[in-house]
Amino acid sequence: MAWLISLPLTVAALLFAITAQAAELKVLSGNGAKPAVVELTRRFERETGHKVTVEFAVNPEVRRRIEAGEAFDAAVLNPPILDDLIGKGHIVRGTRSVIGRIGLGAAVRTGAAKPDISTVDGFKQALRSAGTIAYPGEGASGIYFVSLLDRLGMAAEIKPKLRPMPAETTVEVVAAGEVDMVVVVASRMHGVPGIDIIGQIPRELQTWIGFTAGVGSAARQPDVARAYVSYLTQPAAADVLKPIGIEPGVE
Repeated sequence: MAWLISLPLTVAALLFAITAQAAELKVLSGNGAKPAVVELTRRFERETGHKVTVEFAVNPEVRRRIEAGEAFDAAVLNPPILDDLIGKGHIVRGTRSVIGRIGLGAAVRTGAAKPDISTVDGFKQALRSAGTIAYPGEGASGIYFVSLLDRLGMAAEIKPKLRPMPAETTVEVVAAGEVDMVVVVASRMHGVPGIDIIGQIPRELQTWIGFTAGVGSAARQPDVARAYVSYLTQPAAADVLKPIGIEPGVE
């Protein structure tokens, strides 16, 4: 139990109290947080002996499933959607916890020229130079990207190049060479083989996609679910979040 010393007291106490008997959790999560949730879940399972099944989808789809009555123990979602579910009684209000936030980024296929998108003009030129551009057809980052094109006065010019994609293939189509470039929440690109990450879009154009977690009101394993949510948001989680580009503890 030496590893418990490094955890915040509240997390350590929860874990200590519930590790005697292994439990199974079902977690519903938005796609943007996937690389962080996958790694932190793996560590939670290893350290506690509990089994966690995580199902990923775009945030609006997760909300629809929860509102339709699907059973789950915990959820990881963008703050507005989690807060809406708290207001409707699907998530326990007192369990709302902030994981972190990240902005939009861009990537190209491995080996392709990587444009400089560190400035507004550079980003605009990259969009003009790309033959086709993938983005999430549904979800916060895709909605924002489309609105950003309008804000930049480029909507009509870039529209023929746009390829709205399902969440599960938004980045992968670039790796497969089917699309030249992708613009998506930056964490979604992390760890995907076959792409080169260009970086995040200029700060003055940026939006922040937050990740929050909470326990389901009808959780079958509420104590274990609380421990899981605490594990995702403890200070030590920064070791996983920061390399992905997620700013821990900030919405």
